[in-house]
Amino acid sequence: MYPNLYYAFRDLFNVEWEPLRFINSFGFFVAIAFILAAIILSAELRRKSEQGLLQPTEVQVMVGKPASFIDLLLNFLLGFVLGYKIIALFIMDKSVTDDPQAFIFSDRGSWPAGIVLGLLFAGLKWWEKRKQVLEKPELRKIRIWPQDRVGELTILALVFGLIGAKLFDAFENWETFIKDPSSIFSAEGLTFYGGLICAALAIWWYAKKHKIGFWHLNDAAAPALMLAYSVGRIGCQVSGDGDWGIPTKTANPFGWLPDWMWGYTYPNNVAREGIPIPGCNDKFCFELAEPHYPTPFYETVICFMLFLILWSVRKRLKIPGTLFALYLMLNGVERFFIEKIRVNTKIDVLGFQFTQAELISFLLFISGLALWFYLRKRNTIVRS
Repeated sequence: MYPNLYYAFRDLFNVEWEPLRFINSFGFFVAIAFILAAIILSAELRRKSEQGLLQPTEVQVMVGKPASFIDLLLNFLLGFVLGYKIIALFIMDKSVTDDPQAFIFSDRGSWPAGIVLGLLFAGLKWWEKRKQVLEKPELRKIRIWPQDRVGELTILALVFGLIGAKLFDAFENWETFIKDPSSIFSAEGLTFYGGLICAALAIWWYAKKHKIGFWHLNDAAAPALMLAYSVGRIGCQVSGDGDWGIPTKTANPFGWLPDWMWGYTYPNNVAREGIPIPGCNDKFCFELAEPHYPTPFYETVICFMLFLILWSVRKRLKIPGTLFALYLMLNGVERFFIEKIRVNTKIDVLGFQFTQAELISFLLFISGLALWFYLRKRNTIVRS
């Protein structure tokens, strides 16, 4: 396992670059997932715009004005946070930054680096605006297409996705959260469905505000969401974040299948769970006592195949919203069955035991199925 990129480069390329310790493997793949999702979403929104299915909105902007106090303040704050936390990782004593995740979520940082980078960001903003200053500022009307808003949509999904993932993880592990409420601010413990639901609500509000066709936006996002989930699960597998399956109990019954694809002990996992590894003196020196199903790997493969299915039928499904309905059904089925071999907290209701993910995946499938028939029926009525 590779808790961060330092371990990956040391193992794969036989180089030891200390700064790579600050790049968490899981976070690295999550970043790639967001980038790929943004590319796919932008391409689909552009295709729909060219077909006349989406329209731009017009906004009025004032050009030619110098940087305002708010502009300078916001840029200073952005630079300060980056300097106080990110630059500090590279310049502060290793004893303070040895655990990058704990450091990022702590109140420690470098004040000089924060102030210097904050002033630099504010100065660059002032210089940029100064070059654009007009003798008489003008109010201009510009067109913004939905694909031009992908950057804002991605940031919105990231922020509310993380908030939702942490909140749902707290609900799923309520007893642990009650014992240590401060864990809500840690980098550990993220629930995918919590992130999906909260991000979806935020994007729905954004789409309504900017008059972006809701169902066309959902259809454009469906393949992107499936691909992002597939890539994100690579991070879970590579880092060993605790998102593995139950013990396999039996040896690999398939001769053609590598043993690690059937059962894996996740040595050097970032969750630091299991038993100590003999002779290992590093921070991540644990592995599981027995092989567990590598469910993140299974989901990476399955969801990539589901992405290809969605991508191949996206032009054939003409009724707006049906591609998204199909995504909900495929996502629900995949997650419901993978939960059968995953380690997860069970909820007991009236004698029935199920996981939070099983409940939500079931509801997603039912919602997708209902939405599919509703949209098709509505389209039939409108056409008749």
